[in-house]
Amino acid sequence: MTLYDELVARGLIAQVTDEEEIKDLINNGKATFYIGFDPTADSLHVGHFMALCLMKRLQMAGNKPIALIGGATALIGDPSGRTDMRQMMTAETIAYNCDCFKKQMSRFIDFGEGKALMVNNADWLTDLNYIDVLREIGPHFSVNRMLTAECYKQRMEKGLSFLEFNYMIMQSYDFYILYQKYGCNMEFGGDDQWSNMLGGTELIRRKLGKDAYAMTINLLLNSEGKKMGKTQSGAVWLDAEKTSPFDFFQYWRNVADSDVLTCIRMLTFLPLDEIAAMESWEGSQLNQAKEILAYELTALVHGKEEAEKAKEASHALFSGGGNLTNMPTVQLSSTDFAEGNPDILALLVKAGLATSRSDARRAVEQGGVSVSDEKISDVKTSYGMDSFGADGLILKRGKKKFVKITLA
Repeated sequence: MTLYDELVARGLIAQVTDEEEIKDLINNGKATFYIGFDPTADSLHVGHFMALCLMKRLQMAGNKPIALIGGATALIGDPSGRTDMRQMMTAETIAYNCDCFKKQMSRFIDFGEGKALMVNNADWLTDLNYIDVLREIGPHFSVNRMLTAECYKQRMEKGLSFLEFNYMIMQSYDFYILYQKYGCNMEFGGDDQWSNMLGGTELIRRKLGKDAYAMTINLLLNSEGKKMGKTQSGAVWLDAEKTSPFDFFQYWRNVADSDVLTCIRMLTFLPLDEIAAMESWEGSQLNQAKEILAYELTALVHGKEEAEKAKEASHALFSGGGNLTNMPTVQLSSTDFAEGNPDILALLVKAGLATSRSDARRAVEQGGVSVSDEKISDVKTSYGMDSFGADGLILKRGKKKFVKITLA
């Protein structure tokens, strides 16, 4: 099976510009391709995960990835898939976020000599002369055609600013520059980026008379039709300080039955025949498939050692065996007892299982909180130092959120 055929079999490919040419390039390791990442936070998240896995697959086949950090485009904001305008960011914040991205990307991509590049579009976009852009680039874009793009239509009702309207031109210009500076002949991105990517391929063909190609990948959706990686408390981050390896493992361990095989195909590097054998799995076997998914992805992001720890902690909580020392832990110090014994609401906030005391109160009153398997119904329940014992207390909110609380 060729690489292209494998991408199709895994359900990754959504649209391509020139299928036969793209097949030849990626199957024979001749593609120098880029994927863009806007540094809107100091960590990548699960929404970036599929792109990183795709870059890894292509690099393993001899192709050369370019990770384009949108240091300049992040100052504007991509309107794709959004109903509101992004908050402006400072150049200092963007630079810090870029540094964080490279550290995380290095788990997926080999940035060794000649193997991959990371570049920042601020290097060429920030010094552009407006008149030059109008003269050289403007004639190659039709406003009428741009307004038919899905990314703009979604924003038209609430108001599309001229600032955001320029995003397609800037992204197209990125591809144009990358082609000239690094021989980049292909752009990859999410299916929602199709219009922007076509703009870049057409600009290269018109301005340079050269061939450039684009391929979009299917966005990973959960069973409710929303993008994967979002929870009630926010995004699932790749930074262990923001989302612990245990919580990352549990996120994938708890995907819907209908999503698990899709996620395994798209995101893991398990052989397709091994995945095909799982298609007949039912009941408890689906839980086994979820654990396989959670382990494989946690190992990719955090390493096998952390994946093993997360797996053990999960078994300890849900199967009555394993090692509880590896689950997320919060320590209380003497200052937490300075004004008396902390109550259950304080513990929930301290553990990060509630955003505020009022949020914690609702959780208790709705019957969703327990301490070491004992349901808590009284919001005034408090805990002295002697309550914690040598192993601490297991604080639980709902069915899937656990934190062990110990004394420092």
